[in-house]
Amino acid sequence: MLCLRRLHSFLGILTTLSPQYCSLPLSPKPPTLQFSMATFSEAKLAEASPKLLFRQLFEKESSTYTYLLADVGHPDKPALLVDPVDSTVERDLKLVKELGLKLTYALNTHCHADHVTGTGLIKGKVPGVKSVISKASTAKADLHVEAGDKIFFGNLFLEVRATPGHTVGCVTYVTGDGPDQPQPRMAFTGDTLLIRGCGRTDFQGGSSQLLYKSVHSQIFTLPKDTFIYPAHDYKGFTVSTVGEETQFNPRLTKDEQTFQGIMENLNLPYPKKMDIAVPANLVCGLQDLVNNV
Repeated sequence: MLCLRRLHSFLGILTTLSPQYCSLPLSPKPPTLQFSMATFSEAKLAEASPKLLFRQLFEKESSTYTYLLADVGHPDKPALLVDPVDSTVERDLKLVKELGLKLTYALNTHCHADHVTGTGLIKGKVPGVKSVISKASTAKADLHVEAGDKIFFGNLFLEVRATPGHTVGCVTYVTGDGPDQPQPRMAFTGDTLLIRGCGRTDFQGGSSQLLYKSVHSQIFTLPKDTFIYPAHDYKGFTVSTVGEETQFNPRLTKDEQTFQGIMENLNLPYPKKMDIAVPANLVCGLQDLVNNV
């Protein structure tokens, strides 16, 4: 009875208050405080959850893939291109503009022999863009990277892994590891690891022994669900995974000695554009500078 009397008394007090107070929820926290906390939490969540925009682009003459990545969760929407081709620079930059992105880097996985890179042209058309290639490639660029380096675009980053073998300067770019990075991870393998294949090793300081070790130590050790995005495909494939390649790659599932035997007997023709592409790519794809190297 005592509890009921207290309850009735409390309700009577409420009915004497103005309507604006009576309409407030019975909460220990004022509404303004609740709103402030919610806003803070949403801001922290947005900061901790960057959003990856990803596009795979194709150049048909050399069967080259170019990859566009951007952090669209960042206010500036910073972006980068991996392995751009000179003949498709206009297409790529148009897409960057249409998507409202800010291009910050143009990366090469290695010094290509079958096409001219688009990094030099991009730098001339978009002020502030920095070209990137491995230090071991000996090619000109704004930034020379080595194993363990990280290339940040917004809150996202690519980790650099040295994967020589196709050329001495090959690297693989891998999306970051962590709760605030894209999952599954993505590996941009250049010509080191192709879908159900790999790059040739008979020129530009190539070594089948090095390539085998690179793939098995730097790529096949990634999580099985890691996506494999190569620089080329000639059979219509667009993506694979580490798990698939460790099981089905007809070359790299063999033992090292067998693999070397396969690579030594490929008898591939001389690359059509090698005499043009390699000298140009050593100077960021700007052919008019070739004679100054």
